[in-house]
Amino acid sequence: MANKGLENEFEMLIKEHEFLLNKICRVYTQALQDRQDLFQEIVIQLWKSYPNFKGDAKISTWMYKVAIYTSITGLRKKKNFIHSTEPENLPQVGSELQYDNTKDKQLENLYTAIAQLNEIEKAIIMLYLENKNYAEMEEIMGINQGNLRVKMNRIKDKLKQIIKS
Repeated sequence: MANKGLENEFEMLIKEHEFLLNKICRVYTQALQDRQDLFQEIVIQLWKSYPNFKGDAKISTWMYKVAIYTSITGLRKKKNFIHSTEPENLPQVGSELQYDNTKDKQLENLYTAIAQLNEIEKAIIMLYLENKNYAEMEEIMGINQGNLRVKMNRIKDKLKQIIKS
């Protein structure tokens, strides 16, 4: 059983970066229930790997890596990718995913277009929209900066075409 200090630290970390995690869930899933399930799975994976986090990278970079990997892995497995774990083994992190997709039609159109991208393209454009520089993207994605720049240009063109149609 993890000590209470570690649990409290982790809970604060999740609360501090909840918006980041919700964005990732929004990019990779459409339905609210799927977003909630993916959020839970990401938190589980973060919790499992948290004791091994050495601080070599920024905490947000590490969280992006775990969240994106969890999302992509889950999509590849398709159905039934959410695995349960005993609740008492996880800290209690209450997350109400509050996204009103009627607020901003332009944002909804962007998410609809992004949904048509493949998993890697989704991750790259999300990092771009989070104002991550290419060095940070390289660290998170493991793709060199030159390839990221090429992919980004192609993704932008692809999104323009999707939105036009």
